[in-house]
Amino acid sequence: MADLDTLAAFMVATMIFAYMPGPALLYATAQTIARGRKGGLMAAFGIHLGGYVHVIAAALGLGFLLSQVPTAYMVVKLAGAAYLVWLGFRMITQRVEEDASLDAAANPRRTFAQSVLVEVLNPKTALFFIAFLPQFVDPAAGLPAWLQFLILGTIVNVAFSSADLVAVSLAHRIVGRIKQSLRGQRIARWIGGSILAGLGLRLGLEGSGK
Repeated sequence: MADLDTLAAFMVATMIFAYMPGPALLYATAQTIARGRKGGLMAAFGIHLGGYVHVIAAALGLGFLLSQVPTAYMVVKLAGAAYLVWLGFRMITQRVEEDASLDAAANPRRTFAQSVLVEVLNPKTALFFIAFLPQFVDPAAGLPAWLQFLILGTIVNVAFSSADLVAVSLAHRIVGRIKQSLRGQRIARWIGGSILAGLGLRLGLEGSGK
């Protein structure tokens, strides 16, 4: 591994990136607003699991393909953006009573699965890992480079997930009283769905730069 000074710089940079408002943090916040604390937690855990797909891809060098094949990058980006817009539209249009009547145990599982897919379909996460992690990988160290990628990537993923969990907690406290009424629940779903749809449109229309 890198020396202590480099690792300290890595930790500082990681925490700064983690707590800057980004797509994953906004997504977890939107799910919390619309579906409550449990929905937000499932979203955060789903994003966390999906993040490991990008960590492993970076360790194997697969993420590099996205940066070198513009068509592949664009296809993944547009698929992820369209999926976010669809989730937002469904969240807005689905009646609160209809959502509550569904199997209570199925809702968290569905949110978790959707969140994993959202993160996997975010090519910017892959590009971030392949741009950020190599700066702290030491080819001359005793550990092989791929293992250093996995260790550093796991640390980054955990740090980002800690920020998502903080966002879930804050969002839950802020909207808790609003959602006590049926009208408040409808407003919360509209806000959450709008955030998701807007996030999808933003990711789909913006350029490839981070």
